[in-house]
Amino acid sequence: MLEGHTKDWRRERSAVADLIDRFGRQHTYLRISVTDRCNLRCLYCMPEEGMKFMEQDRLLSYPQIVEVAAAAVRLGMRKFRITGGEPLVRPGLEELIAGIAALPGVDDISLTTNGLLLKQQALKLKEAGLKRVNISLDTMDDVRFKFIARRGELKRVWEGIEAAAEAGLGPIKLNCVLLKGVNEDEIGRFLKLSMERPIHVRFIEYMPIGHDDAGWRSHYLPLSAVLEEARRLGFVLQQEEGPQGSGPSENWRIAGGVGSFGLIHPISEHFCKSCNRLRLTADGHIKPCLYWMDELSVRPALGSPEEMERLFLKAMDVKPENHEMAAVLAGTPLSHEPTERRMSQIGG
Repeated sequence: MLEGHTKDWRRERSAVADLIDRFGRQHTYLRISVTDRCNLRCLYCMPEEGMKFMEQDRLLSYPQIVEVAAAAVRLGMRKFRITGGEPLVRPGLEELIAGIAALPGVDDISLTTNGLLLKQQALKLKEAGLKRVNISLDTMDDVRFKFIARRGELKRVWEGIEAAAEAGLGPIKLNCVLLKGVNEDEIGRFLKLSMERPIHVRFIEYMPIGHDDAGWRSHYLPLSAVLEEARRLGFVLQQEEGPQGSGPSENWRIAGGVGSFGLIHPISEHFCKSCNRLRLTADGHIKPCLYWMDELSVRPALGSPEEMERLFLKAMDVKPENHEMAAVLAGTPLSHEPTERRMSQIGG
């Protein structure tokens, strides 16, 4: 259920207005999920047996997504990311990217993928208007890849990385979710990768999205472990601004390295004060915050530009000041209801 709305904080708006919430945060970034389906079953994202996926007729069509994106652009959004599930399992994704790229005012379109299907699609996505990619890679060990992802082949991910580089989808970022007792012994390998190749490695804290069970608590690892390991290895670190689209990442470079690495720590050092994003789920809901249950259906507003804009403004009314994932870790009460959707059902 959505919280009550307050409007007295907002100035009178012109026909084209910025998306500014009650806490003064300007929103310029929309993450768009195109499917909840995935060709992997990563242990931090969904159960091993998989999930009940949405019926295809529940998904927004590409023209409907472009309609939503057009309203977002009119309200000042300039940056878009395509997510899933695994977005590349949905056919014809280049059609959507081309549709968004054609909207006047769009500055950046990126994609988050596990990379398994990227080799075949990288070039046509680039030609459609895709600028860059984030590729999920939690291990560089073949056996461990099977354990974490529960299916797929690591070599196909590397082929996708190479194809993205050849297509000019840069800067390439690798998203590594750190899991205590699973892959923290590979921190050094990923740091060395950032030294040797023009890649930005992003270490990400494991988040309790859709679940906060004992498994999450036992595998959670604060990202202070990354800096500790870097210093143990004797690396000289230089903090920097980071590549395009770094968002809330805390960015570093190892002296002499050709790449860089970043830390995204939503729990140990949450970045809600600078949040500039909304999410659109594959079944057509705007989520003001990744963690909380609040959602706004776009379907009643389809066909009406004015109603769609009002829906985005309503999202500003209900967006909370912050999530409370750290409270989950500490076992303290939450202020309201967290989402029951898993990350794959929301869009990462």
